[in-house]
This record gives sequence, C-alpha cells and structure tokens, in this order.
Amino acid sequence: MAVTTRRACLVALVVALAFLFFEGPAMAASGTATAGVSAQRLREVRSYLKRVNKTPVKTIQSPDGDIIDCVLISKQPAFDHPLLKNHTIQMQPSHHPYGDSKIAPHPITQTWQQNCKCPDNTVPIRRTKEEDVLRASSVNSYGKKTPEDLQKFHPETSANTGHQYAVASSAAGNYYGTECNINLWKPITESPNDFSLTQLWIVAGSYSNNDLNTIETGWQVYQYLYGDNNPRLFIYWTRDAYKTTGCYNLGCPGFVQTNNQIAIGGTLSPQSSYGGSQYEICFLVWKDPGSGNWWLQLGGTNVGYWPSSIFTDLANSASNVEWGGEVAPSENGQTSTQMGSGHFPSEGFGKASYIRNIQTVDSSNTLRSANGLGLIIPTPNCYNAQSGSSNDWGTYMYYGGPGRNTNCQ
Repeated sequence: MAVTTRRACLVALVVALAFLFFEGPAMAASGTATAGVSAQRLREVRSYLKRVNKTPVKTIQSPDGDIIDCVLISKQPAFDHPLLKNHTIQMQPSHHPYGDSKIAPHPITQTWQQNCKCPDNTVPIRRTKEEDVLRASSVNSYGKKTPEDLQKFHPETSANTGHQYAVASSAAGNYYGTECNINLWKPITESPNDFSLTQLWIVAGSYSNNDLNTIETGWQVYQYLYGDNNPRLFIYWTRDAYKTTGCYNLGCPGFVQTNNQIAIGGTLSPQSSYGGSQYEICFLVWKDPGSGNWWLQLGGTNVGYWPSSIFTDLANSASNVEWGGEVAPSENGQTSTQMGSGHFPSEGFGKASYIRNIQTVDSSNTLRSANGLGLIIPTPNCYNAQSGSSNDWGTYMYYGGPGRNTNCQ
C-alpha cells in the first residue's frame, strides 16, 4: 500500500474514533439539523438509528461527507428480518448465468473508496445520520415508498400519478434475471424533494392483488434521501406492492451483502458528460438455481442477494422485466427535473442517456437478448425513449429528456 494511502486510512481512522467517542453511531446531526425538532421526535429518530446503525469494526470518512461503517458480515441489518433469524449466509452464488456477459469498458468507482477499504469478513454500510431521517415526514416513512404513493412507483400504473417514466418492457413470460449496461449521469433536479433515477425492475404479482413483488436497482439522484445531488447506487424491494415491506438500500432488513468493496447508497463516479466521455455500469441480477436467492452483481463483482424467503411470487420467477428512467416531482404536474442526461433520445450517443446489451435470464440460467421490447412513455414531449439493436450493443434503448419545455407544460 502506498504511503499516501496509509496516511489517508490513518486520518480516516482518527476521525472515525473521535466521532464514535463523542457522538456514537446514532448521533450524527448538528445542532442546526435538530433546531425546532420536538423532543419526542428526536427520541424516535435516535431509537431508530440505534437499531439500523450497527456497531462497526472500522469506520471510514468519505470525501463526499458519507461515513462508511465496516460491519461484521454476520451483524448486518439483513438479519433483523424475522424470516432471516437463522439464515445461513451464501457467500457466493452456486451458478452464474451462461452466455456472453458485457462488462463495461470504463469501470465506475465509489467516492468512499479513496480512503482505504473495509477489512475481510465485513461489509461497508453507509451510516444513516439524524439529518437524513429528519428530512422524512416520519421515522416510519424514511427511505420508503409511502402508502399514499402506492400507485406511483411502477411504470404501468404511471398515468396521472405525477411520476414520469421512459421505460422499455419485456413481454409477459417467465424470467430469472436480467443484465444490462447502464449509462451514468448526474441529472439536475428542480426541487430537493424531486428524484431522478435509472433502474431495472424485476417484477411478479400485481397491484390489484396487493402482491406485487419487485427487485429494483440502478442509480439515483435524490437530495431528500441522501442530502446531496450525487448519483448513488441504490436497491429496493417489496413483496406487497410497497404497502408494508421494502425500502431503499439497507434501511430495512432484507438484502444480504457479502462484498466488502461496494457500499449500497454510495456515490458513483465518474459521470458521463454531454459530448464527452461516457461511463456505464454493468448490472446483473439473477436467480441462483442452487439456492433460489436473487443475486446482484456490479461490473463483474458479486455484491450480495435478496433471499427467496422474503418474497412470495418472486420465490419462483418473474413475469416481467423493465429498464429505463423515472422522475418524481415533489408535486403533481410537470417538472424541469432532468431524466438521464436531460436530453431526448434522438440526440444519440454522447448526448442522450442509454442502456445497452439488455439481456434476460431464462429457465436454463442462460442470458438471452431481450428482443421485442415494448415502450412505456406516457409523456413523450417531456421524456421519451427509443429502442433498437445492433451487433455491438445488442438490444439497447436511448431514453430521457429535460422535463418541462415549450411542448411539455
């Protein structure tokens, strides 16, 4: 290890020890953040933080302001889930999908990795701070898709909900995963409460029966959740149409992390630039034929898995897979929040955002090109999408837009 890296690690460790001594893992807010907050609410927030922030073996201060706790793999939040109390950790998938995997040529990194790394047998967890939770309307709603938004968070129910989509969708069938290369950008949001994201959805069940199961992952810009406008890696899941289960990242138990290099919720870099260099991440989610667990891989690195036991319909297979962008304005109506690069797909490579090498996993655990995609574009003058195929890119889509403009009111 280089001298400069050792020095950075030492500084980070000193900062972390001072933080733990004076504040403790649950106390990360400034006096300004708690000004005007009732004593009852502060007690609720701090009680929640004590539950969700596990005692770290090592703590790393990230240049972007994040605090990364290196938590023993056996002590991570996943095992607070009642169905995972006696869960045996699967350290590696039993099988990877067969076929031609397309790892992105320009690797994405995370900002916190500049300051050393987590030890073996630990997982990096972005610490939840008081100010993070205080931005939510309540402790129970923090990091969750709330019941009043029930019909907003899936592209096929987006009409008249305020959420905007530009999405490609597979035909109905039986699916066991998907792989794609997702272009990384830093879109501008109109309001701190708006978000802009690009993701994949693996879906089973339905809203009408309140048994919608989803696995979701991608990148998002969401100041309300993270306190800044950095593009960040996220995951989400639900088994009851977002009613009572699931949340962003590791804020509630469910996802089992096995990797000590990637932090869920961490800042991703570098980002693509208009007319300049383009950067992308290869996402792979698949159902391991041996265990039945749904594994997440980023850029060829296994991150962890959603245990099959936390699902109902997805305990078997998915009925649909979708890929694309979503924008959520803080109020119903049009917004100038950008999706992707903020430019329409007609501008093409280097200007419009894209997802390429879109593949699905079939029942034989084999990657197949996702042909015959349908498009979900409720407001094409605001955000649009185009799909196609080529020898170099396989099945792909361009998507995105600026939001409010002369043709989008």
